[in-house]
Amino acid sequence: MATDSNGKMSREEAGRMGGEQTSKNHDDKFYQEIGKKGGEATSKSHGKEFYEEIGQKGGEARANQNNSGTDKMSKSEAGRKGGEARAEQRNNKN
Repeated sequence: MATDSNGKMSREEAGRMGGEQTSKNHDDKFYQEIGKKGGEATSKSHGKEFYEEIGQKGGEARANQNNSGTDKMSKSEAGRKGGEARAEQRNNKN
């Protein structure tokens, strides 16, 4: 256990232990629900420009990755998988 100079548990250690306990007490549905709530709160507090900016940054980061000799998927494969997943989401809502 990591401790500070006073012999108390560090914030990092407390956070790790809390996260481990939470994962033992909750299932995937719990994390899906809190993720959805977080996404809804973010969409209420940020406008279209926010999503455009993070999308642009993500696209640039992805474009700058070197895929030669790695197990990372290609851009076309990532796009195809994303499209399939999105289509499945839409079909499940109907």
